[in-house]
Amino acid sequence: MLVSKWGGSLAVRLPRTLVEDMGLKEGDDVEVIAVSKRRVAVARRGDRTAFLERLRALQEPAPAGFRWSREEANER
Repeated sequence: MLVSKWGGSLAVRLPRTLVEDMGLKEGDDVEVIAVSKRRVAVARRGDRTAFLERLRALQEPAPAGFRWSREEANER
C-alpha cells in the first residue's frame, strides 16, 4: 500500500479484497494497531450499541429465588 499525504495527515488506501473480506463500507470506523515496527493490523470497530444489544439478547433470566453472592463467587 502506498502512503499518501491527506491534509495534515498521512493516509493509505485499503485494497479492495481486504475491504470486501472485512465487509467495510465508506464511513465505517476502523482501528489500525501497530503489531510490530513493520506490521500493522486493521480491525473493524463495531457499533457499541449493536454489540450491547446482541450481548443482552444472550442473557437469560436468573432462576426464581437466585441471589448472587460475591463471597460465594470468590470461593469458586
